[in-house]
Amino acid sequence: MTRHAISAVAAAAALGCSLPAVAQSNDELLKELKALRERVEQLEKQVKAQPAGPKPGEWGMTPEQVKELNRITVKAEALQDEFTDQGFKGLKISGQIDPTYIVNRRQNDRTFVFLNNGDARYTYDNSYFGMVVLDFAKETESGAKWKLTLAPERGTGALTNGRSIVHEASVSIPLSDLQTRLWLGQIPDWTGYELTLPAGNKLITHNLLFDFTAPTNYTGAVLDVTSGKWWSRVGLANFNTPRQSPGNNSPVIIYRVDYSKGEFSGFGFSGVHGKIPNFAADGTYVGDTGEVDPVTGDPVFGDLPFASAGKNTMANLFELDAYFIRGDWSLFGQVSLGQQKGAAIFNSDGVLRNAKWWGLSGTAAYKLTPRLEGVLRVDYLNNKTNGGGLLGYSFDDGANGIGRGIAADGSFAKGEGIGSNRWALTLGAHYLFDESTMLKFEFRQDGASQPVFYDVKSSRYYKSNTLLGASVVVSF
Repeated sequence: MTRHAISAVAAAAALGCSLPAVAQSNDELLKELKALRERVEQLEKQVKAQPAGPKPGEWGMTPEQVKELNRITVKAEALQDEFTDQGFKGLKISGQIDPTYIVNRRQNDRTFVFLNNGDARYTYDNSYFGMVVLDFAKETESGAKWKLTLAPERGTGALTNGRSIVHEASVSIPLSDLQTRLWLGQIPDWTGYELTLPAGNKLITHNLLFDFTAPTNYTGAVLDVTSGKWWSRVGLANFNTPRQSPGNNSPVIIYRVDYSKGEFSGFGFSGVHGKIPNFAADGTYVGDTGEVDPVTGDPVFGDLPFASAGKNTMANLFELDAYFIRGDWSLFGQVSLGQQKGAAIFNSDGVLRNAKWWGLSGTAAYKLTPRLEGVLRVDYLNNKTNGGGLLGYSFDDGANGIGRGIAADGSFAKGEGIGSNRWALTLGAHYLFDESTMLKFEFRQDGASQPVFYDVKSSRYYKSNTLLGASVVVSF
């Protein structure tokens, strides 16, 4: 054998001996296995290319070198078998973390936000940020996809399932082919152009439509079909709960359809139709006493004669969203419509009225440099009918600016049957510090058509509120 072939044997042997005894990442182990197999295949081709006949020791390899080549081959095959047997094949592990700092003027709040539990309820300054997320995704040889996403305290499970750490737990099973699937389990909501988890969003807070008109998650079964540029999902599910309460035995219809014209533009629409929890008909949430919690700014509620805990009423939700990316520009837009029977805030006379709303959201982003991107978002939410009332918000809410305005003398600013329209203007930027670290900054101004933002220091209501935010998002 030539000097080059002997060098190849030595290199292969050195590579085999250099495999670490400690556990490595999946990607590193796969790369080493690939390199080792390629080197062995090279060596085998060189050996086969030599003239037949010479005995070991006469054709360029000593008996010891032949033994070493065999040892490397056996080791490579054993490592590959072990990798498969232990379930690492097709497994991907990823994660993200985003410690956040928030300043809220009306709440007199300057605080770090990170892994705070359910005692602090969902508000636009306390949503899906300040999280730590660990994601496991596994695809089997049969094409089944298994997904488990853990997000303690701040995931969807923390809001809908007694502080569960499970954000998503689902499996997708191929039916007739890999493009036609049955998707089962707990699935985060897919409404709109913004994603739930921090690493996928350009800003820290979410838009008004995401926070107040979109579901949290679904538990059920979905038919998932991909055909060319179209991706469709339709199914039956529990709405925001892993199990319906007794007497509520009707799942909702859910769907989402997306069309991708290319990598840089597309549109989608989604909807929910069915009976969902009505908090106006639950004694826990109805009957505004006119009193306000001095700490949270939330109204104090009492019971009404018609209250029936756990009552579900018919709701219809629909939204349309689109995106366009060209050069340094990124544009996103969304329109949402919704109504729920008997879920309006104005019900003090014992009559359950319908809640109705519609809203718009648009985001524009521009890359100032390859690492720095500026972002502008504008939101509007029309919610004046029957005193207001949004998805899951059938009560006046001084922290979120929802419901009827309160004048300086404590009376309703425009009457108890007139809700407030909301808007928000958000300016932000994010900087890619390195390939896994992003720095986010945000200034947000919220406003309303009536004084609905409770000011903790003055114990009065105002038409506007200011928020500042900063976060560090690290992902792998």
